[in-house]
Amino acid sequence: MPGNIARSIALSALALTAACGGTTAADSGKPVVDAAFFPLQWLAEKVGGPDVTVEGLTKPGVEPHDLELTPQQVAGVAEASLVVYVKGVQPAVDEAVAQHAADRGFDAATAVPTLEAVHSGEEEEEHGHEEAELPYDPHLWLDPSRMATLATALGGRLAEADPAHGAAYKERAKQTAAALTTLDAEFAKGLETCANRTIVTAHTAFGYLANRYKLDQVGIGGIDPDGEPSPARLAEAARIAKEKKVTTIFTEELVSPKVAEVLASEVGAKTAVLNPLESPPQGGDYISGMTANLTELRTALGCQ
Repeated sequence: MPGNIARSIALSALALTAACGGTTAADSGKPVVDAAFFPLQWLAEKVGGPDVTVEGLTKPGVEPHDLELTPQQVAGVAEASLVVYVKGVQPAVDEAVAQHAADRGFDAATAVPTLEAVHSGEEEEEHGHEEAELPYDPHLWLDPSRMATLATALGGRLAEADPAHGAAYKERAKQTAAALTTLDAEFAKGLETCANRTIVTAHTAFGYLANRYKLDQVGIGGIDPDGEPSPARLAEAARIAKEKKVTTIFTEELVSPKVAEVLASEVGAKTAVLNPLESPPQGGDYISGMTANLTELRTALGCQ
């Protein structure tokens, strides 16, 4: 079968790639951390600091859910000291970790409490993405308080992998967690008194943010950003938007805004970008991207 052939080619390339091209601890003199996509890469860079080499598996501007690993990247996973990922977001990464780094994989979803996934049904069944089958919502990085917990956990895992720099990892983890806790407090204060508490989003990515700050999320699409919302789901989103007097329909940078724009026109609302931060925000990092999200939310929700 083509899939088996491709997999065999990828696996046979491991030794050659590791010897000729992949970044390894031996090449750089530092442990290598493979990070699945942007928020985890940012966190690994903050906690690992100068003591590690961080390799991002998803290039900026690429939708993480659609990632296919190259043979070189699979080789990198096999050689990495630690692979930081969220199981279910990227099936290709899940497979590479299971096959080549089972003892060196750090699934962020095991380090924090997760929320139950809310599936819309039709579009997930149609597309059949693995993420849609998860019992939990994987978008945990959109809650700064969970990211703070994750920073501490990552510091511990890096200290285990590289005891010589253990104290430095834990200190940077402490500092990063403190910055994320401050961000969490800013969100809590900024969203405490809002005229509206309903957010209508392009896909159901903001469950953790909504749960943390007592907002109600209405996703046009489901957990899977590639899923096509059914007419019934669109009608329900429009009904709720009108009932709750929603003034803004949120789009995303990596997902077509077309459906959201149609919905906004139907209910008499405008559109604005609420970034799920699956890719680096232009000219910024995780904290600046989340701060921009807070500004958009405050404007859309009429917060005092």
